Amino acid sequence: MTFSQLVQIVFWYLLLAAPIVVVLVRSTVVRAVWWRNLSSYFSSLLGYLFIVLFVFAASLFAFDAEFFAANLATLDRLTERFPLLLLFIVPAIAMSAWADEKKQGTDELLFTLPASDLQIVLGKYFAVLTVYAIAIAFSLTHLAILAWYSDPDWGMLLATYFGYLVAGAALLSVGMFGSSLASSPTVAFVVGALLCAVPVFVADLLPTEESLPWLSWVLPSRRTLAELSLSEQLHAFGLGLIPVTNLLYFLSLTVLMGYLNLVVITQRHWKGADYGTRMEMHFAVRALALAVTLVCFNSVVSLASGVINLQADLTAEKVFTLSPITQKLIGGLKKDNPITIQAFYSREVPRELLPHKKRLLGLLRQYDRLGGQLITVRYVEVEPASEQAEEAELLGITPQRLTTTEDGRHVEMEVYLGALVTSATDDVLIPYFQPGVPVEYELTRSIRTVSQESRRTVGILRTDARVNGGFSMSTFRSLPEWQIKRELAKQYKVEEVSPDVEIPTDKYDVLIAVMPSSLTQPQMENFVNYVKTGKPVLIFDDPLTYFDAGQTSPRQPKPRPGGMFGGAPPEQKADGGRATTLLNALQIAWDNGEVVWDNLGRELHPRFAELVPPEFVFISARSGMRGSFNENHPVTRGLQEVLLLYPGRIRPRADSKLAFEPLMRTTVQSGVLSWDEVTEPGLPFFGGINIRRNPRRVLDADAHVVAAEIRSKPSSDKGNTKSESEKDEKQESSEAKIHVIYVADADIISDQLFAISQTEAYDLRLDNVRFVLNAVDYLAGDTAYIELRSRRPTLRTLTEIQNQTRRFAEERQREIEKARKEADEALEKARERLEKIVEEIRKDQSLSPIEKEQKIQLAQQIEQRRLDVAEANIERERKKKEKIIRDREQRLIRALQQRIRMRATILPLFPPIVLAIVVLGMRRMREEQHIEASRRVGEPRVAPAAKV
Repeated sequence: MTFSQLVQIVFWYLLLAAPIVVVLVRSTVVRAVWWRNLSSYFSSLLGYLFIVLFVFAASLFAFDAEFFAANLATLDRLTERFPLLLLFIVPAIAMSAWADEKKQGTDELLFTLPASDLQIVLGKYFAVLTVYAIAIAFSLTHLAILAWYSDPDWGMLLATYFGYLVAGAALLSVGMFGSSLASSPTVAFVVGALLCAVPVFVADLLPTEESLPWLSWVLPSRRTLAELSLSEQLHAFGLGLIPVTNLLYFLSLTVLMGYLNLVVITQRHWKGADYGTRMEMHFAVRALALAVTLVCFNSVVSLASGVINLQADLTAEKVFTLSPITQKLIGGLKKDNPITIQAFYSREVPRELLPHKKRLLGLLRQYDRLGGQLITVRYVEVEPASEQAEEAELLGITPQRLTTTEDGRHVEMEVYLGALVTSATDDVLIPYFQPGVPVEYELTRSIRTVSQESRRTVGILRTDARVNGGFSMSTFRSLPEWQIKRELAKQYKVEEVSPDVEIPTDKYDVLIAVMPSSLTQPQMENFVNYVKTGKPVLIFDDPLTYFDAGQTSPRQPKPRPGGMFGGAPPEQKADGGRATTLLNALQIAWDNGEVVWDNLGRELHPRFAELVPPEFVFISARSGMRGSFNENHPVTRGLQEVLLLYPGRIRPRADSKLAFEPLMRTTVQSGVLSWDEVTEPGLPFFGGINIRRNPRRVLDADAHVVAAEIRSKPSSDKGNTKSESEKDEKQESSEAKIHVIYVADADIISDQLFAISQTEAYDLRLDNVRFVLNAVDYLAGDTAYIELRSRRPTLRTLTEIQNQTRRFAEERQREIEKARKEADEALEKARERLEKIVEEIRKDQSLSPIEKEQKIQLAQQIEQRRLDVAEANIERERKKKEKIIRDREQRLIRALQQRIRMRATILPLFPPIVLAIVVLGMRRMREEQHIEASRRVGEPRVAPAAKV
């Protein structure tokens, strides 16, 4: 945590604590009431019991099964359920504030003090707030647990706890109001819980609009009310933000309920008098006026927050603050080319999408404020089947059909969340702001693109992968263009490139080739000739194309022009699909039948352990291995996780004269499968291949390179003579110049993984799209967006748990290999026994050749049946052993999680229990000191001396 972050944290805490400190210091009465109620609360065992239960429940909420499944060092699980926890602890703390005074009859004595009613209310409120702060302080052991097993974002955690504090402070005033209405602490607890449930379940307490249609004319919609709920107001703090609007919400709730407290206790002055009814009406109008004033003030501040940045960003990466790159770009816009942003958004969106919508609108207002006359933002709120909806669809902004849950049922909604960025020279359409793409990056890229006079050009080579879409002659259907092409079109001019003719070298800034191994020999020669010119090229080639079930794989034949039922015979692939011509030019080794696997995915994402095969290779910065991503290279710097499906591997040749710089590599918990091990022939009539689900995998303990930059080494003429330099120049001119980024997987940019990356489906935050865009920008010489594209919170995982899980996985792999080795040995012995019997028959001289052949055939049939049975039994036993090993690994992982959860649950209980023992013990000792010895139980009674 930086010094500026620490200063911000201290500032916000002092801002909250300043009024309390001022009142306590300047008012002796408030201090006396505060101390009286505070000491009273901690004088009974019941107060400590409530705190212990609160800390225990918070531990269960924070470290549940979902916490370990997510594998993130955050308190998201606790933040999600913290409002429910407040429904218990707040009434428990506040119930005795007034109800206990009435029950014991000490309220009249309290009001005889030389103090105003406001001072008494403040004293009691600060007392219950102190008790709640102490309870929160005891739960800080959660931070110790996170720090022990990971490296969390301390700024975000401090903002989270600050949110817990202010949310509880607001509800305490509600609980105190409930206590003022009751004469019994038990009744006060129930009343306080019911009143606190209003801000917690504000949207769920109202009937649905379908049951009462007229309700929409009287009250806001349920989604609008949901924004006022405690969970929504607390969400920003869990992200690492401290928004002034949310603070004002809690402060307004505290002031309003505190005023109602004051009204209830002051009614003794006029209750029962002739003017009592008038006073009730008077204070009711006052309370209503105060509520309206607070609502208006909150609305004004909320509108101002769109123009002025009224929030503190405590996250380590400052991802919720406009970057210097964006500010510099806006400051450098030309006055003669103003930019207009037309933002179309739905008024009502699913609850889970609400923070994304708020961030989009908040950033748009910041762009509008910083841009002044150069950037104009038009906000268009869209309702279904409205004129605004028609306008949006005419511009190309189509609604997304999303499924959400409301009132326990699934509801489908049409959501508009897109924008059109235009200038006098260009325009960029953003059909939908995907949650997985940083909003600032989308807007800044679009603004910069339309502010330029021209765009760079990216060419996409036409291959059997059909990235550009088109009509397939083999299937007789139209194929859509890949989504990655549409993404590139937001920044570049994208064109299809034909490999049938010579590719011009002065037209494209970057050439992208997906599956060049599918090219014919003439096409391959045209492509390789272009590569040798030194123009930047981005290549994706794959031994097994998962996106089309292996149809475009290098070892599969090219599709027939007329489909499977006729047409001309298919053309042959260059070099038989081995791409030898291209590999020779790049001086690398790549086997079109080798598939890489890695166990890392099961460690990072335990919930997918049984669903995702190891051939789904995760490259992650959390792997614990240096070099998974090349942090020294602009393309991979800052990436966190990339997913590849059945990738290959590449490596430089021993005699290579080109610079080979790895960009991504697997962990050492990986291996290589051959084509025959990972595939099997498909149905005879339909052809094709089937992918084996559980092939035999052998760990080779090597980190395999799956992506690398290959380029010509720069010449060095230092110390050379003129003749030697001229000789080097002639040699260089005769040699090819190479600048290529080669990725041994094509699925990395397939539509399936593109959708997961953009939408963060399955809670996966993949950088596949970022990697491709970074590579294109780097090759095109435009690296302005690379830093901006990687701005997002770092995935901080539970590293200690991950390391322990990795050790379990290593042990499991060793035992599985041992079981497979034993199975292979048993099968080999059975085969040797058959060969031995055959050999004995052949050596028997008493048998004629015909008899030998008959006996050999009979023995082979008998032994083959035995061998088949033995193989089946051995295979069954092997699978049984592997299942036992995997089950034991899962038990070990669950046991580890249970130990951590036990520590996280039990450790927070010790501080309040120790405090209770110390405080109550010291109180007992003080009481015993003032009791006469003769009145103590068990002390001998001394008879009084007789009077003389």
